[in-house]
This record gives sequence, C-alpha cells and structure tokens, in this order.
Amino acid sequence: MPEEKYVAVVTQPAAVPQTGEAAFFDVDNTLMKGASLFHVARKMHQRGTFTLTQAAGFAWKQFKFVTRGENMDDVHAVRDSALNLAAGITVEDVKALGEEVYDEMIASRIWPGAKALAEQHLRVGRRVWLVTATPIEVATVISTRLGLTGALGTVGEVADGMYTGRLVGDILHGSAKAVAVQGIADIEGLDLKRCWAYSDSYNDIPLLTLVGHPVAINPDARLRRHARDNNWPVYDFRSGRRAATLGLKFATAGGAVYGLWRGFSRIRGPRI
Repeated sequence: MPEEKYVAVVTQPAAVPQTGEAAFFDVDNTLMKGASLFHVARKMHQRGTFTLTQAAGFAWKQFKFVTRGENMDDVHAVRDSALNLAAGITVEDVKALGEEVYDEMIASRIWPGAKALAEQHLRVGRRVWLVTATPIEVATVISTRLGLTGALGTVGEVADGMYTGRLVGDILHGSAKAVAVQGIADIEGLDLKRCWAYSDSYNDIPLLTLVGHPVAINPDARLRRHARDNNWPVYDFRSGRRAATLGLKFATAGGAVYGLWRGFSRIRGPRI
C-alpha cells in the first residue's frame, strides 16, 4: 500500500486500460497558471476566514511563484499558514470550497495545451494522475472535473470531521512525489520506463527522472537547462514567453493590488 504521507483518490477509471502505462501531471504552473492553494486561500479570505494582512502575504507569494517559479521557503510558509487557518474547519466545508474554487478561479486558468496532453493519454487508454502538493480535496476536484484517473495530494489530519491543523506525513512535494508515484506503480503494476511525467519545476526532478518519458511544461530556468542538457521535450504554453512573462508580472501585480483594495473596501464598507 502507498505510504501514509499521501492519499491516492481514483476519480475516473481508464476507458480502455493501457497495461503498464500512465501519465503523471504536476498541477501548479504545469496544468494551470499559478498556485491552486493561493486560490483556496483567496476564497477563504472572501469567507472572512482570515485578515487582509494575511491575504496580502498570500498574494505576494503567488506573485513571486508566477513570475519567478517555485521557492521552497514560500511553499512551506504557505503550507504552515494554510494549516493554521484550516484548523477547526470541517471536511465537508473544504470539499464544497474546492468546488467553488475550481468553478470561479481554477477552470479559467487551466492551460489548454496541458489539458490536451492529458486528454491524449486518456484517449489511448493510459491512466492520468495528478501529483501535487495541493490538498487532496482540491486535487480531487480538479481531477474529477477534467475527467482524469485520480489524484495524489497532501493530506490534512482530520478528527471528528474537522481538520486539526496538522498534516498526515508531510507536504507532497519534491522527492515525496517520486515516492508516491512509485507506490502507485507498485499497486497498479506500472512499468515506469513506459510512463510519462510533466512538471514546471526543477524541484520535481526526482519524479521526472523516475519515468521513461519526462516532459518539462512552462519550465523554470533550472528545469529548462536540465531538460535541454538531457534532451527532454519542453512545452511552453506561455505565448511569446519573454513578452508574456513581463506582461504577466504587471498583470499579477495589478491583480494583487486590485484584489487587496477590494478586500479593504469590503472590510471598511459597513463602517461608512
């Protein structure tokens, strides 16, 4: 069985199973633009779960993630903040929140090119798994809505139907993703040398090197160099990469400022 540090949730069996083959997709900046956990935090802020100052911290980390790529200090900071904020929230509330976040914030941020790659694997009968540090409840919603096989995600500890603010194991990130995928391969009898993995981050090298067909999608600078040096395929769905990156920086900064202004207006509104 898989180790307790992650959970595998099956959402859709392969129509015509391709024996021994599967594809594994990272989520943040690979399948979708930006970090899914940021949008969960944004929705929680809309519900009044935390303050404008805390929201500003999440917005700044999202800005850095989109413009500069993944940073482990920020990943752990967001994780710790999210766990503290989730303590005392019911599992059912988080599931409902995941559905709302997907409809309102994630669906429009799915990269069409990455989605097309996943659908191509499904068409030939390969199972397609999400492998992400995103909470398993949110990852499961994304997998279900896209018709994928299932999701591997980070697990929050639950007691009496509510989150305790602690993790079961650790965040599903970096080398932990390779451990999780190896666990799925052992259960399903996959030949990992005939499998695919997709990611944007150099931190996912352990996962990418585990399979026979590693692919870089919207890669950060280090992964782009590694992919080039190892002759890995690279897909960049950011149109006109250099111009788009500059524009995205301004757009993200503007969006963050606007979002904070709107949040401040909502907080001050009743007092006027």
